[in-house]
Amino acid sequence: MKKGLFFVTILLYTTVSAQIMHPVHWSYAAKKISKKEAVVLIKATIDNGWHIYSVNQVDGGPQKTNFEFTPSKAFRLQDNIIEPHPVAKYEKSFAMDVHYFEKSVIFKQKVMLTSSDAVVRGKVSFMACNDQKCLSPDDVVFTIRIK
Repeated sequence: MKKGLFFVTILLYTTVSAQIMHPVHWSYAAKKISKKEAVVLIKATIDNGWHIYSVNQVDGGPQKTNFEFTPSKAFRLQDNIIEPHPVAKYEKSFAMDVHYFEKSVIFKQKVMLTSSDAVVRGKVSFMACNDQKCLSPDDVVFTIRIK
C-alpha cells in the first residue's frame, strides 16, 4: 500500500512539474555611451512557437510587456523604453490586432547617470502565448550594474 501511494505521489509531482511552463528566458546587460549616459539592455529569448507582446500593445487584449524601474539617485530614466518593430497580426481570440515578438527581442532603456557605479533595478511583467493558449501573466525582477 505504501509503495503504491509513493508511485502515485511521484506520478502526480511529475505531471504537475511538466505543466509548469517557462517559455521566456530573460538576460540583462548595460552599455555605457559616455560618462553620464548608458543603455540598459533587457533581452527575452522566447521558445519556439511562443511569443510575448509589445510594450505598445493597446488595452483590451493581451497583457503588454511592461517595465517598472525602481527609482534611484544613481540614474534617471531618459525617454521611453525602445523596442524593435513587432509582428502585427489580427487575433481572433482577442478580436483585435496584436503586436508581438517571437524567438528573441531586446528592449532598450536609456539612462542618465548621476553616479559612476549605478545599479538599475526593476521588474518586467509579460504574458507568453502560443497558437493554443496563453499563460498567466508573469513578473521577473532584474538587477543590472552599470560600470
